[in-house]
Amino acid sequence: MMTTGVIDRLKSGRVILCLGAHSDDIEIGCGGTLNRIVESSSDLTVIWVVFSADGTREREARSSAEQLLAPVSNSTIEIQQFRNGYFPYVASEMKEFFETLKGLPNPDLIFTHFRNDLHQDHRLVSELTRNTFRDHMILEYEIPKFDADLGSPNTFVTLSADQLRKKQEHLAEHFKSQHDKQWFTDDTFSSLCRIRGIECNSPTGFAEGFHCRKAIL
Repeated sequence: MMTTGVIDRLKSGRVILCLGAHSDDIEIGCGGTLNRIVESSSDLTVIWVVFSADGTREREARSSAEQLLAPVSNSTIEIQQFRNGYFPYVASEMKEFFETLKGLPNPDLIFTHFRNDLHQDHRLVSELTRNTFRDHMILEYEIPKFDADLGSPNTFVTLSADQLRKKQEHLAEHFKSQHDKQWFTDDTFSSLCRIRGIECNSPTGFAEGFHCRKAIL
């Protein structure tokens, strides 16, 4: 188990790439960590990519990203419209898009989906991340859902109670289309952060958990 010092390592001039299959995935998986990074870093570049969002979901995705990245000196928000639920069937098209990401600033840190996520869209994004970026620091975040596919993270970022509250409020404010989902609640997000906080002995009691397959120190 490693409690990551990634926040301390992201000083000025760093580049972060955030990848999410759907419009709220990044915020659910690593919204608290991103807030910590944005609050503590200067001259940061963030590239934010959502692969499937249209209509209301696209508007929510863009509004959320714009607010979260407002303090960032340089940000790029990409909202794609690959068909929700069908990513494995358009994998070649998605691979072509991933290749274009190589032309963007080289990331120091990448956030993406967990490779053992049972949602087919999430899993393919994770696979293509690894195919495209082979010698980068990659943290795979987790999404709670009915599939019961949560694993055992080996990397943790602690969150204060205030940072967790901001994450909850941000999700509630920007993703109103999800309010009818029985799992999209404050206690879902706080419970998972509490469990991860226990697992890494967080001094605040809360943390976000990530899977790191390889780390170069």
